[in-house]
Amino acid sequence: MAENMNAQNRALHPTEGTTSSSSSSASEAVHLKRKIGLMNGVGIIIGSIIGSGIFVTPRGVLEGAGSVGVSILIWCLCGLISLIGAVCYAELGTTITRSGGDYAYILEAFGPCCAFLQLWVNLIIIRPTAQAIVALTFAYYSLQPVFPTCDPPDMAVRLLAALCISILTFVNAMSVRAATRIQDIFTAAKLLALLVIIAAGAVMMGMGETEHLATGMESTNKDVGQLSLALYSGLFAYAGWNFLNFVTEEMVDPFRNLPRAIYISIPIVTLVYVFANVAYFTVISPREMLLSNAVAVTFGDKLLGVMAWIIPVFVALSTFGGVNGLLFTSARLFFVGARQGHLPDFLAMISLKHYTPMPALLFTGGMSILMLISKDIYALINYVSFVQWLSVGASILGMVCLRFRHPEWERPIKFPLVIPVIFLVVVVFLLVMPLYASPRDTGMGVLITLSGIPVYVLGVVWKSKPRAFSNLIVSLTKLGQKLTYVTAEEHES
Repeated sequence: MAENMNAQNRALHPTEGTTSSSSSSASEAVHLKRKIGLMNGVGIIIGSIIGSGIFVTPRGVLEGAGSVGVSILIWCLCGLISLIGAVCYAELGTTITRSGGDYAYILEAFGPCCAFLQLWVNLIIIRPTAQAIVALTFAYYSLQPVFPTCDPPDMAVRLLAALCISILTFVNAMSVRAATRIQDIFTAAKLLALLVIIAAGAVMMGMGETEHLATGMESTNKDVGQLSLALYSGLFAYAGWNFLNFVTEEMVDPFRNLPRAIYISIPIVTLVYVFANVAYFTVISPREMLLSNAVAVTFGDKLLGVMAWIIPVFVALSTFGGVNGLLFTSARLFFVGARQGHLPDFLAMISLKHYTPMPALLFTGGMSILMLISKDIYALINYVSFVQWLSVGASILGMVCLRFRHPEWERPIKFPLVIPVIFLVVVVFLLVMPLYASPRDTGMGVLITLSGIPVYVLGVVWKSKPRAFSNLIVSLTKLGQKLTYVTAEEHES
């Protein structure tokens, strides 16, 4: 057993016995560097939230709301809910300063088994599927100007999506600074796109085009189930408000910059979303919106004439930045899970040259490309939407529990208890409604999550694995290290 442990140590730290140049390059402690500043954090949050949602989901919100007035109120309400959740995560992120987001918080509050199940469902479904879907959206809208009268060929869309994921995986593996710069640039581009839509809407309002807005609350849906579906559609467009918590360890002065980035980002997104929807209704009637699969494209077709191709390009730019944000944060989630011993050690290693979690990035990029093969990829994401909100709710509940369990912990930010309680009430509502509206999809999501229990028992709990298996893992780890030139994380003493 001692020989096996020594072999594992040599595999985890391959720099011993290397040339002097290699030793000098590795003389500095190997760990993820703090390179994410305040504006990078703002870019990550806004860039992760604004994907294809605001360009597509207004139809779903209106369908559930029934009226223009209520649909705009729901966009405001979704922004408020996201802000409440985000300020709770500001407290979590400055109390538990590890990266990993929900995984790190559930681990601290409810133990390794619950945390592993959250990690498991993200590993096999949520993260790779989300990345693949956003990449497919990018590819579809990138090719739309080339195929203006028909849908782009499915194979071309999938190949372009795979290329998008591959390029961004490479950039993220090579440089944290380059990845955050891409995020900043494309966040600015998508905000510019929405500002163009808002400005066009303001011009139309100045010309007296307020007929559809004037309908106000007419035809408001009285069915609570339908209104809840409208809320779900709106919250889908706000998804990503907690993504900065996945990279806390790489933030410069996270105690100040994490909450500041949240306070800046969420109000900006909310204002942009609300004004964009007002702009849509200056040109598009409620009936036309309900018939449109891509509201922003319909807006461009009606208003921009020969320049309508700009809107698909804007959507493509928006989703490209969304893929980058997902890859960046997903890799950190898997890195932290591996560092905790819940995934293979190889995924917890860092590039000696670039100081990035290269194995975790290659893994999440590869899984996303594999998801592109599936024809039922959208069904998969429906199965786990329930689990995503369950994960968020567990994190906030854990925050409340930890306040009573560990009152002595330093909490640089501490909000009144009523704020997390309000958010938990909203989460309970969002969890109960799918059980009523789509019990099959919810049941599948729960089964996928519970399938991680035997994996946890065999992979984590069972310590006395056969020597041959352990030696195989060590050999594969060594091979992976040689191919990618990575080592285990070290910290300066």
